[in-house]
Amino acid sequence: MQTQSQTRTISAKQAIFSKYLTFTLVDLMVLNFFAEYWDKVSITSFGISLLVAIILQILLKMTLHLEHKIGVYFSSHESFMMKISRILSTWFVLFASKFVMLGVLQFIFSENIIFAGAYHGVVAFIVLVLVILLVEYLVKRLFDALA
Repeated sequence: MQTQSQTRTISAKQAIFSKYLTFTLVDLMVLNFFAEYWDKVSITSFGISLLVAIILQILLKMTLHLEHKIGVYFSSHESFMMKISRILSTWFVLFASKFVMLGVLQFIFSENIIFAGAYHGVVAFIVLVLVILLVEYLVKRLFDALA
């Protein structure tokens, strides 16, 4: 029996939806993995972790968008000081954003999500975000390799 290969074209909106759905599910998986296996992260329910994953995905994309905007601004200038300013501002945005994200999550979810440990849970949160970004990167690389 022969099967006919079908090529299906997806729209830009469908591609964006698929990308963010995938990354939100990756975030959800990593959040729940940390909540289950690391005592520094505690989430009261799956529903809360789903909402946290959605909000975290939005905040991460907003941070990357802001970092990109700043990078474009400083890249338009050729001086050495502007290159140094770009590096410092990028580092500041990426670092400071973690405190903003943690504050937003704590404000919205209060006692439903707890990050414990060094510096009132900041280290645990930063580790979580770094692992999320790493897993998102690996999933994207795998997806691209399948093309």
